[in-house]
Amino acid sequence: MTKQLSDAIASVAPSATMAMTQAARELRQGGADVIGLSAGEPDFATPEHIVEAADKAMRDGHTGYTAVDGIPELKAAIIEKFERDNGLTFTPAQINVGPGGKAVLWNALFVTCGPGDEVIVPAPYWVSYPSMVRLTGATPVIIQGGADFKITPEQLEAAITPRTRWLMLNSPSNPSGAVYSAEELRGLAEVIRAHPHVMVLSDDIYEALVYAGDFATMASVAPDLSERILTMNGVSKAYAMTGFRIGYAGGPEWLISAMRKFMGQTTSNPATPSQHAAIAALNGDHEFLDGWRAAYTRRRDMMVERLGAVGLTAETPPGAFYVFADCEQAMAAGGFGTDADFAMALLKQAGVATVPGSAFGSPGHIRLSYAAADEQIARACDRIAEFVGT
Repeated sequence: MTKQLSDAIASVAPSATMAMTQAARELRQGGADVIGLSAGEPDFATPEHIVEAADKAMRDGHTGYTAVDGIPELKAAIIEKFERDNGLTFTPAQINVGPGGKAVLWNALFVTCGPGDEVIVPAPYWVSYPSMVRLTGATPVIIQGGADFKITPEQLEAAITPRTRWLMLNSPSNPSGAVYSAEELRGLAEVIRAHPHVMVLSDDIYEALVYAGDFATMASVAPDLSERILTMNGVSKAYAMTGFRIGYAGGPEWLISAMRKFMGQTTSNPATPSQHAAIAALNGDHEFLDGWRAAYTRRRDMMVERLGAVGLTAETPPGAFYVFADCEQAMAAGGFGTDADFAMALLKQAGVATVPGSAFGSPGHIRLSYAAADEQIARACDRIAEFVGT
């Protein structure tokens, strides 16, 4: 039998994050003691009131199909969240709920991009951005961020062409933890304002995980661009609900309508019990987040200090739950040609799972998640120190 695959799927590589997580899983199944710092997943349990809401929804019979892009009650909770936290006003027709934030991003790209189009992707970027763009037939245009992992208005201006469709902006950033200030976003918005054909896809999934200063999003600082901004968020990172698969977005009605139409022929609605759980998350008590942020801050500071002491230097990230460490010194000392080789050796020889920076468009780094217990992070740092020989 001839195996026939599309050119589109042949153009993308498997997710490096998932690949490292799977490699770690296979080593564990073989009896190895592996500390996983590769997955972007909170180690905290989903808050009980959210779990209870999902259970109650199922027991109350909410197990069937719903409206394609979200039940009215969830859309109302999302509208309230955007108003409360971001000062943004939306109608239900401007809200999309999808089966995970990744699906929301993909749907938006698919309904707006095709061959010949370009999408600007600042690096370091989340591993899936360029592949999503390629799957639409469009071309990702990579801009390398500076020492702070952020791009400047001058870089953005230089990258825009008549074929540019989107700027994809992730703040706080996966993998670097970089956070754009309101003033920095205004500078980028000024460039976008001069190019009416360019839209902004604002990935705010780590909004709740900012450790210093205030969170800002493009739609809040540039309300005049609202018809060209899609603000995406979700419940996975803030509420430890990665498995519930609920992402959402607010944006112009013409775009939301197209995304709904696409979902009607692909995924249909997100899981019904998960939608009810998301209502409880968005409308419920958020005090637990203060404790989570305090724990993440403690773990982050320990990781940055311990890694820096063995030559894996990193600035203290102001957001998300990753340290994006420079590993070039350790690579050279160990004779590793690439960061991928370094990360794989660290996994197989020291039992610590990370993700190479090249997967994020920034070679010479490794990404380590501090969404892990303090004891696990301490043990991982001990192993890394021994591995690099210091």
